[in-house]
Amino acid sequence: MSELDLTIVPESPSDALAVERLNERTFGPGRYARSAYRIREGRGHLPELSFVARIGTLMVGSIRLTPVCIGDTPALLLGPLTVEPPFRSRGVGAALMDRALKDARANGHKLVVLVGDEPYYGRSGFKRIPKGQVKMPGPVNPARLLVNELVPGAFDGVTGLIRPDWVEPAAN
Repeated sequence: MSELDLTIVPESPSDALAVERLNERTFGPGRYARSAYRIREGRGHLPELSFVARIGTLMVGSIRLTPVCIGDTPALLLGPLTVEPPFRSRGVGAALMDRALKDARANGHKLVVLVGDEPYYGRSGFKRIPKGQVKMPGPVNPARLLVNELVPGAFDGVTGLIRPDWVEPAAN
């Protein structure tokens, strides 16, 4: 697929239903039980950092970023990243990630976390978080908890629970 075929544009309010249907087809109804979905529950994604991929007028993929905190450190939670099955393995997901990460960096964000496969996301700069350094509420395979430092050294010394940015940390 040539770059001329694919366009990445900011998600608009009129895309919301199509994005939700794409996520439903991709992840199914069980997606709401996943820890990352639970964190996003009740908190909107950042419209300025959420994008859709189109080929002509056909939406073929979506990515969203949601503000979170890791302990007291601001970060973004990437996801869901979804691509229509016929368009997978054609660079759509990578193009969406590249745009979202580039714009996040340009907007002053320093860290992006996600739950995903390191071989796939590692191509975009994500690395496994050392076991025990950061936790997600609910069950998550620690080998799938990844971080991308948009600013070198931004993850140094960061520890704690990943939580929505509007939820206060629990008192010790």
